[in-house]
Amino acid sequence: MAPRPQSPEIKPEEDACARVDETPGREPSKPYVRQIYWTNVVGIAALHLAALWGITWTPFYAKVLTILWAIFLGGAGGFGVTAGAHRLWTHRAYKATWPARVILMVCYCIAGQNPLYDWVRDHRVHHKFSETDADPHNARRGFFFAHVGWLMMRKHPEVVRRGKQIDMSDILADPVVRFHQKYFRPLKFMLCFYLPVMIPVWLWAEDWYLSLVVNAIIRYACSLNFTWLVNSAAHIWGNKPYDRRISPVENRLVAFLAMGEGWHNYHHAFPWDYKAAELGAYGFNVTTLFLDLFARLGMVYDRRVPSEDLVRRTALMNGDGSHPVYRQNDVTDLSLQKAPATGGS
Repeated sequence: MAPRPQSPEIKPEEDACARVDETPGREPSKPYVRQIYWTNVVGIAALHLAALWGITWTPFYAKVLTILWAIFLGGAGGFGVTAGAHRLWTHRAYKATWPARVILMVCYCIAGQNPLYDWVRDHRVHHKFSETDADPHNARRGFFFAHVGWLMMRKHPEVVRRGKQIDMSDILADPVVRFHQKYFRPLKFMLCFYLPVMIPVWLWAEDWYLSLVVNAIIRYACSLNFTWLVNSAAHIWGNKPYDRRISPVENRLVAFLAMGEGWHNYHHAFPWDYKAAELGAYGFNVTTLFLDLFARLGMVYDRRVPSEDLVRRTALMNGDGSHPVYRQNDVTDLSLQKAPATGGS
């Protein structure tokens, strides 16, 4: 049997998530006590109950154009999260012109999530300290916590401490992000709720009440849950063809619902890859489809990808053997012992 190759060295500087100020922070003076934010609990519960109620009857009454409009909004908002907040601003997996960044910011506002600065900071902490107390949505605390529970309670002190150490200078230097930060509340209200509800009323005479339920409640709840599944299901159910030592997995259903973000074992092995995936058609990675289209238009450039050889060596050395092409029992090349480094945790 050929000797097992050594794991590649990690070079944190390859990924924006790894840039951390290691100056010792003040340790929390008191032990962590779980504190529930009841306002969030009630708000999130009410949104989901209203969405479940609306799904039972609105498809029979709302106009087809209203349903299609909601689907379009869901896709646009999802693109703002996956291509914008995640792959561009968090991981710097590619570069974008200012018009492209404005489009991504507008799409992100449609999704109605937290301020971009907060989203990027929390996600960088998640990658740097995945599945520890410093991980904002630590999957080791269970599916519900990783999915939505983390939004219902006070952050663990380690999340706060490590978040303060993350280098966010690149985010603050982007005028598009600064604009979003300054006008976050009116942008979210107008682009996530008011215009999505009123456009069907103005353009094809939809009943305002139906438009409200379909676009401000059902669409919004679905959009949030599709994003949350990346933090929960994609850290629990699936295979690990690239790194069996970490929690994230490959989950095809999440990849479909979250526009390509479900290839999570690969993503945590190569967080700086603009595709966030190695294999699979555009149908399971719609975000990459649109990024490639933007690249053809000259709006996106410097798309980062690992070499095929690096992916092969990583899968052979660290994967669980489920890769469709590279399997551990095929390792015969002793040169794999000198494998190059992957790009981050």
